[in-house]
Amino acid sequence: MKRSRLPIGIQTFREIREEGCYYVDKTAYIRRLLDEGKHYFLSRPRRFGKSLFLDTCKELFEGNEALFEGLAIHDAWDWSVRHPVVRFDFGRGHFADPGAVKERVAEQLADIERRSGITAEGTTPDGRLAFLLEALHERSGRRVAVLVDEYDKPMLDALEVPEVARANRDSLRGLYAVIKSSDAHVRFSFLTGVSKFSKVSLFSGLNNLLDITLSPRYSSICGYTDADIDTVFAPELGGLDRDAIREWYNGYWWLGEERVYNPFDILLLFQERLFKSWWFETGTPAFLVETLFERRVSSVALGEMMGSASLLSAFDVDDIATEALLFQTGYLTIREEQQRGGRISYRLGYPNREVRQSLNESLLGYLVRNPSRQEANSIRLYDLLEANDFDGLRTLFHAFYASIPYEWYTGNDIARYEGYYASVFYSYFAGLGLDITVEDSTSRGRLDMAVRFNGNVYLFELKVVEMAGEGAALTQLKARGYAEKYRALGEPIHLVGAEFSRDTRNIVRFQVERA
Repeated sequence: MKRSRLPIGIQTFREIREEGCYYVDKTAYIRRLLDEGKHYFLSRPRRFGKSLFLDTCKELFEGNEALFEGLAIHDAWDWSVRHPVVRFDFGRGHFADPGAVKERVAEQLADIERRSGITAEGTTPDGRLAFLLEALHERSGRRVAVLVDEYDKPMLDALEVPEVARANRDSLRGLYAVIKSSDAHVRFSFLTGVSKFSKVSLFSGLNNLLDITLSPRYSSICGYTDADIDTVFAPELGGLDRDAIREWYNGYWWLGEERVYNPFDILLLFQERLFKSWWFETGTPAFLVETLFERRVSSVALGEMMGSASLLSAFDVDDIATEALLFQTGYLTIREEQQRGGRISYRLGYPNREVRQSLNESLLGYLVRNPSRQEANSIRLYDLLEANDFDGLRTLFHAFYASIPYEWYTGNDIARYEGYYASVFYSYFAGLGLDITVEDSTSRGRLDMAVRFNGNVYLFELKVVEMAGEGAALTQLKARGYAEKYRALGEPIHLVGAEFSRDTRNIVRFQVERA
């Protein structure tokens, strides 16, 4: 049955239920959490439904039965029991200014005191919270549910001002430690955020938290599955290509049976009936792109990063691993779990077309600094590939590198590395959403890049050379027989060798042969 509203931007469970919005039932997960433990932590990228899940927990503990009619938990819950709820939300406000986090904590404590009618004793945030938890327990006879939404935002907002980020972290450490020290008064606690700050830095006083971020049993606690799309949202699928929905938006994986979609993408797609980078465009931080360039992370390498569970959860103000940053913020996801002896590692990659295409456009934008020229180059690339105009491609590839301002190279020796040229090359193709395979392994080596488009296969080899005229790139393509792997496709195969000069920072040789 087609619903009256899509819950776009709605994080309030009551509004979704009372207004007849579509709702994917996550309440069975709440029952499981309560049956299996007490203190939990969950990390998920932004706009994945964390706030809605916490609000659902709030309504459940407060005993608002009418909202849960027909849901999985309804018949498994004692509606005669009501628990006090203490909820902190750091989603509102910006915390890059000194003292902002203390003001926000004080405001929320005052609001809890006002609504509960309890005036807390003590002057520190930690003391006030401890008093409130004990007083609420004593007055109601029921232990308290403590919910913390976007616990990490005060640190993330201030990453470019490390001294403020550290001060925010230290302010919150004591507040979160109260949850453990007040354990006798707490029925359930759940903290959510984008990142996983290390226990040493932030959770040293709350070391009994169970992190369910990579628990296969909770992998779909936020987000939509294919089954959700095909059942709950079945009335919205008419006129949309189902395979395209998967290609564009599915792919996030936290080790469970299914990969999931970001809800924000799906809801905007159903409303606008248009495939677009809905989630990505809501806020990709400049900090992320700048960090990738500062660390010389090739865009080609982004699709094949490796990380252990400890590395992916290691995050602190002064120590942010590139893999952890990209994974926790949702720009990479786990593509494969690998076990070597007693060690588990994860191969990371782009979750879907939306992220791969949009992130590469952003990386190019950082280099080119001229959106109009970048857009013109991208459009021209598509048209030339469609026409198999290789002379035009050579001229366009030269324009790719010429469009990067000279000032960008000042004090930067990145142009000496092959990975730099490959990154620019790859990002233009990836930004078009084409079918690309990078560093494709064969029995005789690794091909730099393969592109399938419009019934053709293009095999690229890129090299940095001291002088023009060597023809090493094309020679390698032929000598290693890279085309053989693709002959079974029955499509025309084009070998493209491109060579670059460190001095001119541009193409000095461009050769194409039909394989």
